[in-house]
Amino acid sequence: MNSPPTDPSRPTAPGTLTAPPAAPPPPAPNRSALLIVFLVVFVDLLGFGIVLPLLPRYAAAYLPVIPEAARGAVLGMLYSIFSLMQFVFSPMWGRISDRVGRRPVLLISLAGSVVFYALFAVASDLPADAAWLALGLLFLSRLGAGVAGASVSTAAAVIADCTPPERRAKGMALIGAAFGIGFTFGPLIGYLGLEVFDEAHWAPGAMASLLSLLALLLAVRLLPETRTPGAAHGGREWFSVRRSVEVLKTPTVGALVLIYFLVIFGFANFEGTLSLFTEAAFGLKNKQNFLMFAYIGLVLMVVQGGLYRRLAGTRSEESLLAAGVVMMLLGLGGIAAVAYWARPDSPNWNALFALFFVVTAVAVTGFAFVNPSVSALVSRRSDPARQGEVLGVNQSFAALGRILGPFLGLVLFEADSSRTLPYLAAAGLLLVVAALLPRVRG
Repeated sequence: MNSPPTDPSRPTAPGTLTAPPAAPPPPAPNRSALLIVFLVVFVDLLGFGIVLPLLPRYAAAYLPVIPEAARGAVLGMLYSIFSLMQFVFSPMWGRISDRVGRRPVLLISLAGSVVFYALFAVASDLPADAAWLALGLLFLSRLGAGVAGASVSTAAAVIADCTPPERRAKGMALIGAAFGIGFTFGPLIGYLGLEVFDEAHWAPGAMASLLSLLALLLAVRLLPETRTPGAAHGGREWFSVRRSVEVLKTPTVGALVLIYFLVIFGFANFEGTLSLFTEAAFGLKNKQNFLMFAYIGLVLMVVQGGLYRRLAGTRSEESLLAAGVVMMLLGLGGIAAVAYWARPDSPNWNALFALFFVVTAVAVTGFAFVNPSVSALVSRRSDPARQGEVLGVNQSFAALGRILGPFLGLVLFEADSSRTLPYLAAAGLLLVVAALLPRVRG
């Protein structure tokens, strides 16, 4: 059942971030803007999907210059710095876009992706005797890519600018579909680049940079400004802890941000351990893991680009959010069961591998329901003049979940031979989310 439209004559709930009653209605959907937003997120995840499976391999060639006891920490920092930059910069980009507009922020983001993916290509192709330079450039490339990729909140603000409240969930599902497509084709393009260019280390980064350049040229040509001219905006507090805390203290929005953080935290336990799990449980090699990542992206693409958008027209965001949480619980619980029983030499290998595909699809489908539902609810319950800022805070805490989730998951994965702990911990976080759901019902 659809959520009822907001009546400007009715009093608002205490603490809800709302627009003044005289605020103009949202403009009609802008197809050019929505297309470019789709491309921005797609290219961001495409580059992420190209680089992520290769990052530990390429860095490993330079780690011998680091004391052995510190190598794991250095590799972990190399992984985490991308999400750390998103945690810091997502609210900043949102506030800047509220002040100066969405178009310049997204253009700067795409330009940054061009530069920093090219830097990754250079760093990953340096010889082993230039290890310190290579590691420094790898860190710089991941740091810069994280800053540039933090503009996803601005992309969500464009959708909020261009869609009326009753279509907001469908609009936010475009971002989820772009995530899915990018995460599907990123590993495949990385695989193709290595095949075509004879395992050249520079090829994946160069391809990611080239694709970012193509998206930048299209954005320069097609992306309009969607922020309402003359709309109210805050001061110049671009790095403002006070304003972020103000958002979190808002009862409905704060609860949604907490839910999103816990969901991402739990799902990142699964993502961070996936490569290790498939090798330990099923003996999958590196190229097969590329295909596993592509499968997850394909599920995200199909669900958010098709199924969710259809259901969003007939169901409320709150009900779709609850359904997503239930599916994630079932899927992650199923993965824990598979982890307990599966071994490469197991006599039931085929059945367990098939079951793993099924429960993974259930968990990913649940995540595909939660993601746009939370973004749509946060957007609908926020002041249109502060869309970028509030969605930026939401994305910032999602990035924090992506920092903590893999760390916890990897620690738990190594702590017990059954390999079930990361997925049981994720399911436990989902139970907390289920307890929070009544607080976000409108």
